[in-house]
Formats: sequence, structure tokens, C-alpha cells
Amino acid sequence: MPTSASRLLLLLPTTTYRTEAFVAAATRMGVELVCASERPSTLQEHAPDNLVTLDFNDASASAEAIARLARRRPIDAVVAVDDLTTVVAAAISARLGLKTNPLPAVTTARDKHAMRRCLADASVPVPRFRLVDLSHDPRAIAQQVEYPCVLKPRMLSASRGVIRANDAREFVAAFGRIAAILAEVEASLPDKARRTLLVEAFVPGREVALEGLLVGGTLHVLALFDKPDPLDGPFFEETIYVTPSRLPGATQARIAAVSRDACAALGLTEGPVHAELRVNEQGPWVLEVAARSIGGLCSQTLRFGTGVSLEELILCHALGRPLDSLEREQRAAGVMMIPIPRAGRLRAVTGRDEATAVDGIEEVAVTMHPGQTVVPLPEGWQYLGFIFARADTPVAVERALREAHARLRFDIEQAE
Repeated sequence: MPTSASRLLLLLPTTTYRTEAFVAAATRMGVELVCASERPSTLQEHAPDNLVTLDFNDASASAEAIARLARRRPIDAVVAVDDLTTVVAAAISARLGLKTNPLPAVTTARDKHAMRRCLADASVPVPRFRLVDLSHDPRAIAQQVEYPCVLKPRMLSASRGVIRANDAREFVAAFGRIAAILAEVEASLPDKARRTLLVEAFVPGREVALEGLLVGGTLHVLALFDKPDPLDGPFFEETIYVTPSRLPGATQARIAAVSRDACAALGLTEGPVHAELRVNEQGPWVLEVAARSIGGLCSQTLRFGTGVSLEELILCHALGRPLDSLEREQRAAGVMMIPIPRAGRLRAVTGRDEATAVDGIEEVAVTMHPGQTVVPLPEGWQYLGFIFARADTPVAVERALREAHARLRFDIEQAE
């Protein structure tokens, strides 16, 4: 990668897993970073041109703050690292005249209901859906919906608050549970996202995740991940991702085509895209299209060309640098997001050496620390950690991930 004096703004919420990977990519590329978070850094007064505090819920004010900063020292690109910052990134980029997705497109993609309406209007396959007000009687609504259905918040990620209901009794219980989550959620949400939730038809089938990069409105598929564990509910905790996909080539081509249609319908044109789809005998169904890259530490599974990381690709594109290769490495790769088996306080995770010794395992990263309170889905949103594997085939990758996980032991004491 060439070096230069490029200056790039990274929007880094304090809750993100992505800070280290993006900072490392910028360092390798010789890029000067300006890091913005929603909470002030203890070092901010010593580096006011490189550490800033922004209100990620006020895109206009954030754009003005960065515009003032850029008048002293110009900024060449802005990158959002997760859902919480995509709208702010688009607003700042537009204010500075930089390459970006249109603000309305990112705003629509951020809101699951707005996204559903946009895609349905463009005849992109999506589940049947309706918006429900939390002030209404869930028992009455439960008599009006078809089962099975899925209830979900409009603006939470990592499957938080996503619950399947098979009958009216389960619907009422799920409704109340999501209402409680929205009342206590740490991240500030717009009022409309706190007052309503989405109810949609459950779509059976296999679930996949597509990682892509939009360049001038053209979607380049970087990787297609299989999710070999069934995601049928009642909660939708993601565990294993494996690439390349084992689906037939024609099915993969259809998934890519539907994803391109979805991006076009939303009006997304630049930068990373993470799409979630279900595939059954009727074809692919779009569950989500997010204007950001894959979450957690999962990007560690992806290498391109001669070993370039996903974060380096994203930064290169944002800065207008040449993209040497968008071809993923030949070997199969995968990650397991280690699920939280029960609520409580984490005392220890043991067996990491035994898990790491499994053939094909590259790393077992435990990201939660002893003493930390752990909360499983649907209320929680974090994982105990991540297991990474590489092998010659997707089958071998999946086998290695499952065997490594089986060797881990979790000591979680019940919270009082």
C-alpha cells in the first residue's frame, strides 16, 4: 500500500469491536487519523485535531463540528465503522463535499421499517411486514397477524430484540420483552424507533451474509458467508460464518443479483455493504442491507489479493486510492461468534489452549473479561469472544470451529 499524508476521520462508538482493526489498517497505509467518539477521550485536550467528541444522534451538529475542524486541517475521507455512525458519516461527508452515499439512502437503510418499505416498493423480495405501535394492546394485534412471525426493533443490531412468535401467546410475550429492551437500551434512539416495532413473516430457509463494496454504484461481492446453524428462533443468535459458500453457483449468482437490486433501490452507491438474506425454494429474500461492513471481529476472516484486510480495502476506497484486488484469498475461512450460554457474571473461560490446538484454528479471542456481567439474546448484544479458522475446504473450517468451541468451558455464576 502506498503511503501519503491523507487525513481520515473514523467514527468510533465506544461500544464497537472495530477500533483496533481500522486503526491498524490506517497505520499500515500511512494515513493520519482523526478519531471521533460519543464520549470524550482523556487525551482529547492534548490532541484536539485528532480526537474529537460528537453527538452521533445529531448528524447536522456533527457535520458542522467537523467542518470547523476541517477548516484548520482538511479531512480527505470519512468512514463509519458500524450501524450507529452510518448516518453521521454520510452527513459529514456531504458537508465536506466528499464521496459518500446519499444521506436519504443511508437513513433509510438504518431504519428496518423504512428499508422494508423501500425494497417492497421496488419489488425486491422481502418478508411481509407491518409496523406496530408499542402503545397499542398487543393482545388485539396478536389476533391480526399471521404465524409464525418475527418481532424486531427498528434500529438495533446483532439480533438484539429479535424474537419469533408461533402463536398469540408468544406474540404478547415477545411484544412485552422488546418494549422492555427499548425502554432500557443504552444507545439513544429516535422516538419513532422507541415507540414502534416491526412485525414480519418468518421466512424459512438457509441464511447467508453477503459482504460487498459499492464503487460508483456497482456492487462488488467480496465474500458470501454460509451460516450453517439453523436460525429458526425463538431468538436468532448468529454463531458460525463460513466462506466460500457451499450453495450452488446459480443460487449464489441470484443472491448477488438480489443484493444489487436492494442497494440500487435504497440508493446506496459508495462504500461497504453487509447484507443478510434467507434462501429457499422461492429464491433469496432480503432481511437487511446495512451501509457498513461486517460486525464484531468477523472481518478477520477476510483477506484479499496479497493479504490486504477488509479495513484496508474500505479505507482505500474512501480515500480514492487504487483497489489492487477485490479477490478473496483461495483458502476457506470462518468465524464462530461464541454465544453466551446463560446470564450471570463471567468468572473464567478455560480450555483455550486445547481449542487453539485444533487443526485449522488460528485464534481463540475471548473479548469479555472475568467479572463482567454477561447477557444472552434477546436482551444482550455482545459475544463471549470469537474463534477463527482457515482450512482447505468450508467443511473443514466448520468442523474445526465446532470442535474448538466444544473444548471451551465457561464458568458463569448466577447474578444475585
